[in-house]
Amino acid sequence: MKKEYFHGWYYKVQTDRKTLAVIAASHISGESETCSVQLITDDSTWEAVYPISEYCSRENGRHLEIGGSVFTMDGITIDIDSGGTRIRGSLRFTGLTPIPYDIMGPFALVPFMECRHTIISMRHRVDGELEINGETLCFENALGYIEGDRGSSFPSVYAWTQCCFENGSLFLSVADIPLGKIHFTGIIGIVLIGEKQYRIATYLGAKPVSIRGGTVTVRQGGLTLTASLIRKKAHPLRAPVSGAMKRTIYESASCTAGYKLEKNGEVQLDMTSDRASFEYEYPE
Repeated sequence: MKKEYFHGWYYKVQTDRKTLAVIAASHISGESETCSVQLITDDSTWEAVYPISEYCSRENGRHLEIGGSVFTMDGITIDIDSGGTRIRGSLRFTGLTPIPYDIMGPFALVPFMECRHTIISMRHRVDGELEINGETLCFENALGYIEGDRGSSFPSVYAWTQCCFENGSLFLSVADIPLGKIHFTGIIGIVLIGEKQYRIATYLGAKPVSIRGGTVTVRQGGLTLTASLIRKKAHPLRAPVSGAMKRTIYESASCTAGYKLEKNGEVQLDMTSDRASFEYEYPE
């Protein structure tokens, strides 16, 4: 791996009563070389940090070993005993739903981008359990989502949201993208409703309409998508800056958010969920 580099996978699990997000990552900078596992539930966050010698990556980064924990596209096994935190258990993934092609589109080929996104599965089944400091979280026929990020830094300002619902799943990311001496607002998103999949992206003509007060509206031709953070429940997470995990962001892994998708004036989706995940890092 090169200097000033991070690579992380984000695994989300949700039921109608609880949510869990797990982030497995490596981070390399001129200051340090470490790897980590972060967990977020409805009420708390935990983090375990290891030297990079405790990190192993195979299968093009889709099989990770960090300390005693293993992360794959088929499931994760967590074994953490660090700083007074004890977490053990396994989750199995079945029926992954990939997207047809790279969410970055042609930007996947552009060099020197500070952050690149990957979608592994928009929706799948999760079964298993984790014990966190004596409390057991059981998941049976739960809904899952997997994405990844790699590069040198998270965007300086951005909004990100994800939510699985009864017959689908959605994801949207809007961020300030530096490219050489210019900056632009980059947009990538997928809305999966039954068998239909709507992709919204800068390279397809998507543009921001409004980013204000926790609400993001983007438009692409006849498609308009709005995501609104209604009631946040934010917990701190560490995020990369030039490869070093020295920035604190705030994720509501389980919050109340509203979503509306229109196509040529006809409503395709209009819903509010209290199982949404949201990060809103735009200044007000």
